[in-house]
Amino acid sequence: MKKIPDFRLYLVTDQGLSLGRPLEWVVEAAIRGGVTAVQLREKSCPMPEYVDIARRIQKVLQPSGVPLIINDRADVVLAVGAAGVHLGQGDMPPGEARKLLGPDAIIGLSVETPEQAAAADHLDVDYLGVSPIFPTPTKTDLMTAWGLQGLRLLRSRSRHRLIAIGGINPSNAAAVVEAGADGIAVVSAICSAPDPEPAARELRKIVDRLRNRR
Repeated sequence: MKKIPDFRLYLVTDQGLSLGRPLEWVVEAAIRGGVTAVQLREKSCPMPEYVDIARRIQKVLQPSGVPLIINDRADVVLAVGAAGVHLGQGDMPPGEARKLLGPDAIIGLSVETPEQAAAADHLDVDYLGVSPIFPTPTKTDLMTAWGLQGLRLLRSRSRHRLIAIGGINPSNAAAVVEAGADGIAVVSAICSAPDPEPAARELRKIVDRLRNRR
C-alpha cells in the first residue's frame, strides 16, 4: 500500500516572498521548524532553472525524508525524482498524471469551487488543495474564498484528504483545522517570516494540538 506523506504543515514556496533569501535556506529552516511537506511553486522560472531549483531543494529535503511535490509540472517530477505533483484545474488531468508518474506518486489537485470538489470525488488523487480559504495576495486569479463554513461543508461531503491554503497564519490556523482540514498549506506565513524556523514551529504546534483532540 502506498504511503501517504504527512501533510499537517505543507510549505508552498515563493522566491518573491522570501525576502531575498536563498530558497534552500528558507526550506531548510522551515523543516527544522516542523514542516512536513514542501511544494515547489515557482511559476515564473524557465524550465532549466525550475529543474535546477528542484534538484537543490530535493537535496535539502533528502536527509529529513520530507517529500517534495512539484507544482504543475509532471516532467519536472520525473527529472528530479520528486514524490509527486500538485495540479491546478487547467493543468494535466489527474488521470494522465497518474499514468505518467505511476501508482506510487503523490498527486494533489486544487479545487476552487464546490462543483470542482464534487467532480474530483471519483478521481485518483491523494489530496485536494482547498483554495483559497481566505483572500490572499498570492492567488489573485480565483473567484471566491471558501471560508470556514465552505470548508466545513466540503469536509462533510468529500472522501479526500483536504489541505487548506490561502491566507492562513497563526491567528486563524486553529479555526481552519477545527473546520475539517487535514493539514494547512502556507506561503507567506513562512516564506516572509523574519525567521522561518520559529514561524513553522508555531504553526505546527497549533495543528498538532487541534488534531490531537480529534
